[in-house]
Amino acid sequence: MEMNTCTILWNSKRSSDPKKVSITESIQGANNAVKWVDSCEACLEDGKKPCNKCNHEVNEVQFEVKNEINDGDTHASDANSSFLQSVVNMIGMLIGLGQLSTSYALENGGWISSFLLLALGIACAYTSHLLGKCLENNKKARNYTDIGHHAFGSRGRAIAATFIYLEIFMALVSYTISLHDNLKMVFFGTNVQFSWVHHLSTSQVLTVFAVLVALPSLWLRDLASISFLSTSGIIMSLMIFVTVACTAVFGGVTANHTIPALRLRNIPHISGLYVFSYGGHIVFPDIHRAMKDPSKFTKVSIVSFTFVTSLYASLAFMGAKLFGPEVNPQITLSMPRGLVFTKIALWATVLTPMTKYALEFAPIAIELEHRFLYSMKSRTKTIIRGTIGSILLLLILVLALSVPYFQYVLGLTGSLVSVAIVLIFPSVFYIKIFWNQISKPILALNVFLIAIGCLLAISGTISSMKLLVENFVRLH
Repeated sequence: MEMNTCTILWNSKRSSDPKKVSITESIQGANNAVKWVDSCEACLEDGKKPCNKCNHEVNEVQFEVKNEINDGDTHASDANSSFLQSVVNMIGMLIGLGQLSTSYALENGGWISSFLLLALGIACAYTSHLLGKCLENNKKARNYTDIGHHAFGSRGRAIAATFIYLEIFMALVSYTISLHDNLKMVFFGTNVQFSWVHHLSTSQVLTVFAVLVALPSLWLRDLASISFLSTSGIIMSLMIFVTVACTAVFGGVTANHTIPALRLRNIPHISGLYVFSYGGHIVFPDIHRAMKDPSKFTKVSIVSFTFVTSLYASLAFMGAKLFGPEVNPQITLSMPRGLVFTKIALWATVLTPMTKYALEFAPIAIELEHRFLYSMKSRTKTIIRGTIGSILLLLILVLALSVPYFQYVLGLTGSLVSVAIVLIFPSVFYIKIFWNQISKPILALNVFLIAIGCLLAISGTISSMKLLVENFVRLH
């Protein structure tokens, strides 16, 4: 994820012509607002009119499916994202929390590990292309879980959804750890104590307040407001890169550290950090559906991943050369204190998680409403959705304060969950759907990606879990 800027917009109106129905979608410029519209399995498989369950909010969610008589093309007639807009949206999905750890990963893996970063970028661009192919094969498929259902039925949908929600949860824990760590630097030297929370440190108290400030965003039903948060998150992520670059040029720090060639024993752990940096596949289907010309989706993937991989590699080498073995798992925490660039970077990193909570929870909220709360009144749904979101966020806060190891939690998320979403599942889905059409070289390539993904998942999960447990035991 990165699953960090996903917004679900529901709109459209019924067509009076039964032969012309279309799904209205739009993604605006740099605003990474993508629309998730779900349907039950019966509707997806049979292409019927929405059943009573799917049609429970006619005024809020109305389906317009364009039924071309000649070729059966169901591409949204109002899809209006240009090539450039689609590139911006995909880049916005990819750039996020993972960029903070690339310098740490390169320093600990050695400069040769940059080839792993490059290889994963190429592989993830290819699996993005595979998702596009799967969508073209089944015009009724609307999102990542629909592709899983098309490949393996209900079991495929359930497995894909489980991994998606697990990634969202673990990513939010990492965001909250990052919030805590950077707040500690922003208010370094400040002492805040309350008698009723005397066992909490100043940074922990500040983190609790920050999460409570962000908590009301989970109750928002005005999705335009969530879209605004999406744009803010993208700007903050880009600002972090710019400030690190300015520190290298104007900050008075000499980039004279030598990067080791290879530290093989660290590769399993840092592979999870690299994989997490490319997480964004769960909303690529939405970007595909919103394009004016979906046939250019592969080119969008190539341009986006080329830009992001170049940015990650540049930031990784820049940070490793600037700070060497002392580089922090979050590059912002290694920047010299007192510099205006450092203050900007720290505040940008603090504000980024606060813009992510509502965005990351949105897919869960929509699924919750659509699957379980569809027969309830709007106010009741809002209360239940907001209450569940608040409880989850408070649970995430407790975990983040209890396990304050950013790099290990992030690495575990990448190895345990993200590698399946960005490498393994797309290849498995593609093989299953195109089994009768796929050539032997392409089959071999996808089997190779599945094998590499499984290897990275197993070795990375074991390594990150071991490091996490060791440090947790040491702390307590």
